[in-house]
Amino acid sequence: MTLGKRAFTLIFPVVLTGYVLAASLLYVSQSASIMALERARLWQQLGLLGAVFQNDVTQNKSLIYSMIEGSAIRLFINEANAGYRSNAIGVRIQESITSLSDDPTRFVSMAIIRPPGTIDYYYENSEDPFAEISAAQREHARKIIDSPQLSDWSYIEPEKGDPLIVHSEFLDPLTLNRPVSSAKAASILLQTGVRPRPFLDMKKALEREYATALEISTYPLTARGALSATVKLGPALHARLTPPTGHLDQKLFKLKLLLGLGAIGLSLLTIGIVLALVRRYITNPIVRLDRQLTDVMSGARTEIATSGETGEIGRLSANMKQLHDEAVESFGLVQAASWTDTLTTISNREHFNVRSTQILDAARDSNASCTLLFIDVDNFKFVNDKHGHKVGDELLKTLASRILAIVTAVADRRALPEVLVARLSGDEFAIMVQSQPGDGTIDEITTKILDLFSDGFEMVDKSFPVTASIGIAVFPEDAASLPELLASADAAMYQAKAQGKNGSARYSRSLHEKRTRRRRIEEELRTVNPDEEMHLVFMPIVDGHGKVTACEALLRWNSPLLGQVTPDEFIPIAETTGLFSKIDTWVIDRAMSNCGQIKQLFGPETVLCINISSAELYTKTIADRLCDGLERYGIDAGSIEIELTETFAVKLGDQSQRNIETLRAKGFRISIDDFGAGYTSVQQIIDYPAETIKLDRELVESLTNGVALATLRALIALCHAQDMQVVAEGVDTTEKMTLLAAAGCDLYQGYLISQPRTIEDLGIWAMQRLMVQATEAAGKTAARAASGA
Repeated sequence: MTLGKRAFTLIFPVVLTGYVLAASLLYVSQSASIMALERARLWQQLGLLGAVFQNDVTQNKSLIYSMIEGSAIRLFINEANAGYRSNAIGVRIQESITSLSDDPTRFVSMAIIRPPGTIDYYYENSEDPFAEISAAQREHARKIIDSPQLSDWSYIEPEKGDPLIVHSEFLDPLTLNRPVSSAKAASILLQTGVRPRPFLDMKKALEREYATALEISTYPLTARGALSATVKLGPALHARLTPPTGHLDQKLFKLKLLLGLGAIGLSLLTIGIVLALVRRYITNPIVRLDRQLTDVMSGARTEIATSGETGEIGRLSANMKQLHDEAVESFGLVQAASWTDTLTTISNREHFNVRSTQILDAARDSNASCTLLFIDVDNFKFVNDKHGHKVGDELLKTLASRILAIVTAVADRRALPEVLVARLSGDEFAIMVQSQPGDGTIDEITTKILDLFSDGFEMVDKSFPVTASIGIAVFPEDAASLPELLASADAAMYQAKAQGKNGSARYSRSLHEKRTRRRRIEEELRTVNPDEEMHLVFMPIVDGHGKVTACEALLRWNSPLLGQVTPDEFIPIAETTGLFSKIDTWVIDRAMSNCGQIKQLFGPETVLCINISSAELYTKTIADRLCDGLERYGIDAGSIEIELTETFAVKLGDQSQRNIETLRAKGFRISIDDFGAGYTSVQQIIDYPAETIKLDRELVESLTNGVALATLRALIALCHAQDMQVVAEGVDTTEKMTLLAAAGCDLYQGYLISQPRTIEDLGIWAMQRLMVQATEAAGKTAARAASGA
């Protein structure tokens, strides 16, 4: 037997005997007091029950008077349309009841009744959506209608369900005031019912405690016996509770039991104190080990010291230390794995968020600054698709190691605190630098990273055509929290992309304004009515003889709130937010509705070019919508040319490829727009499923000079070899048109020919061209006649 057990066996009987004796003396001396206290408690309980009941009555009265004072009841009574009244206005009544109820789960009902008993409206906040007024409430309503009373409250106990406190009030339908007795038949009876849950819960508790039913009567009740109490619930409602004869004996037995258990409990507490003293002075080694374990678990210390004890205590201490050391090592491995990006072995997003938050908190406390660099690899998807995911993964790993080496070297040389480098997702990296703005650290890191991409990214003796766009945001100047700092750096990164890629941009007020405008554009797109704010303009396309062969439909948006919004602004936003479908549907319908008029102006062979959102071709309904437009406006599919951007054609997916093949099978023409604006290869030209190539205006600008004429001629010849017509965009000078014609270009579009025009202005422009052509023809005829004479 252990020392603890010996002490327990010795002390427990003595202590227990003493406490039992004390409890017995206490019971004998206090039995009379217990009787008096129980009687007082019973009366107090019934008094509290009456107060709870009165509170439920008051709440019910407040509910009905608040409903009378509100507008929902008045609108309901005055509304002639029964369907609208029961649905729309009924919902307002339900909302009013819900807002007035302090407990949304409490049962509340309301009925609007017209004498002699027609139920105009009934609502209860139960789970039954088809609930109807109970028979007890109907019967009570009939009694009130038949009586001379204009207002009444009652406690109703239906055959099924819980009792209700029902308040009835007659209202004049015009004034919503209490009517005179003579006008009662033309009045409206408003009846509210509240389930007195606190009263019922307390009533059930009392009945359960005293093992008897609570008597409720409309007549006065008197107490019966020593343990009987009454309470007045209302002017005509009384309650009485009379416990059974043996109730007090049961209470006394419970008291005996409680005193006995208390004696045992106090005995155990006393023994516990004694044993604690024994443990303190006898078993100190175990206590010290326990304290060390507690400190380790709470984080107050990191290791367990070895004990100088021998025997069981020494072995226990050594084993606990070994288990702890192994657990710490395992935890470190698991934490390192969970905070490390598996591909690049640098920090992942989770670790970045945790450490960045700690760094920002420390910077906030010390009034210091931090700078976030948000890096995105441009054209990485192209490398991934062309060379495979294995090469793409190797590129990311190499880039991560080089960025980490650059940042570590700069931080060590400048004696900076820890610099956090992480891969957030895909080809996005983040660097958190703890340095002061203007000390040159950020410029040095940015320059060294961009230098990695100056001549393509070199890896395994090969150069890959990727660049980097770096967004820079400073805490706390540009943001007050990590999410805001990430958003600001992300916006700056997109600004760097817009500036030509392989560059950096610092977050600024202008970027904030751009983000704000983007958000406002998105909000307006969600509610815009294209018929009211959008319109189409048309830009002619001519051949080498000046004949109009096609017209391109261009979308314009004039927002009352935002002013003129260019397609370059709102089309990308519409695509990324999923709002493009509504706009494209409107553009297709409006453009096709003008196709007949365009053919009347320029001839039946004129082609209408319609730009389709890149995201639209990923849907399965685009072909159906275009075919519906053909049928609606009686147009041949060969008269419609669908324009796709060159950057979209580079990444044609399975669904978009199937959509294009379906459109071509139905007779639609396909055109690749803005060719040369993105990353173009000869193989892509060969693979393009299109009838027309439209050279981007910047490509035309760079190739329309004498030096590049051979390149331009070769490019056009390659397109011709693929049976594609070539359209030059941005033709704004006679010199450009001459060089393009010399290179073999088929069609021309630009301000030299015409600016974008509305359909009405396009008709005027066409008439003016006819007049000019007629004048020139007449002049030539006159000149030939004069020379012949």
